[in-house]
Amino acid sequence: MEVLSATSNGAIPEPEKRQKKREIFLTVRILPDGDTVKVRGREAWALNELIRAGSKGVTPLESPGPRWSAYVFDLRGFGIRIETTNEPHGGPFQGTHARYRLISELEIIDGNMEGVR
Repeated sequence: MEVLSATSNGAIPEPEKRQKKREIFLTVRILPDGDTVKVRGREAWALNELIRAGSKGVTPLESPGPRWSAYVFDLRGFGIRIETTNEPHGGPFQGTHARYRLISELEIIDGNMEGVR
């Protein structure tokens, strides 16, 4: 914890201002003649992962994110088509997991995904 002491004039100095967070976003157009949508934050990250994965798609096991199903739900709300298939997995907690594949053809118009992985 930082202790603030009074200056010579008795005023307590202001703490350093927080650095403004850089906005993560992707602006895409749904082809062939669909809407232009801008997605931000985790939804932009998830869409970027889907684009990078191509036809293989992505699973939460391969690209961990806390709420993949929620991101896909939100992206679908923008009109972006995403296919979900269930795949079995083994191990001590065997069961199934989702694989998400981007079905919509998209044109990337703008974005700030620098340094995001």
